Amino acid sequence: MPGLPAFCFRPRDLRRGAALTLAVLAALGAAASTGCWDRADATDASASASGSASAPGLPLTRTSAAAPDVSRQAGTADREAVARAAAEAVAEGKSGKKAAQEVVSRSGDRWGTVYDQGEYAAFAEDLDGRWTGVGLWAGRREGGRIEVERVQPGSPAARAGLRTGDRLLSVDGHGVTGLAVADVVALLRGAAGTPVVLRLSRDGADFTETVRREQLRHEPVTVRELPGGITVIKVVSFTRGSGDQVRAAVRAAPAGARLMLDLRGNPGGLVTEAVTAASAFLDGGLVATYDVRGSQRALYASPGGDTAKPLVALVDGGTMSAAELVTGALQDRGRAVTVGTRTFGKGSVQMPTRLPDGSVAELTVGTYRTPAGRSLDGGGIIPDVAAGDGAEDRARTVLGGLGVGP
Repeated sequence: MPGLPAFCFRPRDLRRGAALTLAVLAALGAAASTGCWDRADATDASASASGSASAPGLPLTRTSAAAPDVSRQAGTADREAVARAAAEAVAEGKSGKKAAQEVVSRSGDRWGTVYDQGEYAAFAEDLDGRWTGVGLWAGRREGGRIEVERVQPGSPAARAGLRTGDRLLSVDGHGVTGLAVADVVALLRGAAGTPVVLRLSRDGADFTETVRREQLRHEPVTVRELPGGITVIKVVSFTRGSGDQVRAAVRAAPAGARLMLDLRGNPGGLVTEAVTAASAFLDGGLVATYDVRGSQRALYASPGGDTAKPLVALVDGGTMSAAELVTGALQDRGRAVTVGTRTFGKGSVQMPTRLPDGSVAELTVGTYRTPAGRSLDGGGIIPDVAAGDGAEDRARTVLGGLGVGP
C-alpha cells in the first residue's frame, strides 16, 4: 500500500457524488480530492489501537505525529476511538472499515471518511495524475441519470466511439441510475487489461460496448494564448509535478504578457504543489497558515516568482481547498485580481490513520487560513469581480486595465 499523504484538504461530499461532476474512472482521485500533503508524518494503527509510526518527512514543513492531541475541535473524530473500534471489529472477525466509519459518522466530522486499501491505492495513483479506467468523465443529472460529460482522447472509451451526452445505464450488469457517482466509480474500477461491459443509451437507442481498462494519464496544466498578449494557464488539479508546470508556463510567457490563471473547477490536490504554483507569482512570503490539533504552522512561497506580469485568477464554485489556498494567497497579497463566483469553501485539514485491516481513516485535525487570517471553511472566497458565464471575457477586460510592469 502506498505511503500515506499525511495532511489532506478534501471534501467528503464530492466523493459521495451529489450533483457535481467527477472523473468517473478516477476513483476518489484527482477529480474527487481537494488537497493532500505529498509526504509527512502519519499514524499507523495496524500494531495496536493507539500505536503510531512515522512516514517520510515533508520537505516544506513538518508536524510530528507524536505531537500531543490537544484541544480536539467539535465536529472532529477522535483518532484513538476510531482506531480502537476498528481493532475490536477485526478481533471479532468483522469489518474494521465499517466500524471505523460508524465512529466517524457519529462524531459529526463532516469531512472524515474511511477508505479501504483499494480505494486508497487508487487515490495515491490519482495524485500522480494517473488512474486505471476507460477514460470517461460523467455527471449525475436530474432523476439520478448518469451521463458522459467528456471522453479522454485516445482512451478505450474514445476508441469505442463513446460520446459526450451518452447516458450510462449499467456497468457489468449493475444498473447505475440513481447511484452516487462515487458508487459508479467503484463499479468501473479494476485491473488494467480487464474488460468492462457498459450499457448506454444515445438518442433513445440502447447499445452495449465492451472495453478494456487501461492505465491513463491526464495533463494537470495546459497553456493557451489569447489575442492581446494574454497567456491562459489552466490548472485542472494540483497533482504531482503541476506546481513546476505552472512555474515553467509563467517563465515561458513573453515579457509583455498578461496572465490568466484559470482555477475554475479545480478540486485541489497536493498542498506542496499548490504552494509551488503560488511561488510562480510571488517573491517569497506567506502563502497560508494552518493548525493541527492546536499546533500552528505556516507555508511560505519560494523567492524569485514573477511579480511584474498582470495577473487575473478565474474561480468558481468548483474551486476548492488547495486551489482556494492559492487563490487566497494571491488575493490577500495583492498579486492577482480574482474574477468569477464564490469558491467552494473547504479550509479544514485531514490526517490519515492506518487501521488494523489496512483501511485508512481520514480525520479532521485543524484548519488553514489565508495570509490575512481569513478562514475559508464554509465561506469560500468572494472574487474581486463577480462574473458568471462570461467570466473569461470579463477577465480579459480586467487585464486590459492592468498596467504591465517593467
